[in-house]
Amino acid sequence: MQQKIIYTIGFTGKSAEEFFSLLKKASIKILIDIRLNNTSQLAGFTKGKDLAYFVKEILCGQYHHLIELAPTKEMLNKYQKDNNWGIYETEFMALLDMRKIENNVDMELLKGPSVLLCSEKTAEKCHRRLVAEYVQKRMLPDFEIVHL
Repeated sequence: MQQKIIYTIGFTGKSAEEFFSLLKKASIKILIDIRLNNTSQLAGFTKGKDLAYFVKEILCGQYHHLIELAPTKEMLNKYQKDNNWGIYETEFMALLDMRKIENNVDMELLKGPSVLLCSEKTAEKCHRRLVAEYVQKRMLPDFEIVHL
């Protein structure tokens, strides 16, 4: 029977060993990278090309970079400048509505077992939590959200 869980994870503050151990324990087979930029030097072991290799070799899984689940550069810059989570959250949810992700994202990827990846250490003020909540509300209402 398929797990009905939408997993999320951030890599900041985690070693590669801790990161991949969490994913293995959750039986993740599909890693969905929802970062705007997956090539930054700050990404370390989670740079896009490296991560695709690690997911394949360590988890025997698939890597997908879904930029349509990322904020715009302008939105991110505004949040980094103002640090106003309430405004960012409202604007990001409106962006997901505008993009109509329920029509443009492969549902099978989300049913997993998959995980939404971003960089923030915790999900509290991270767009991965917002994406998970949007997906749960609009696409997979019988799925629970678990932040690794």
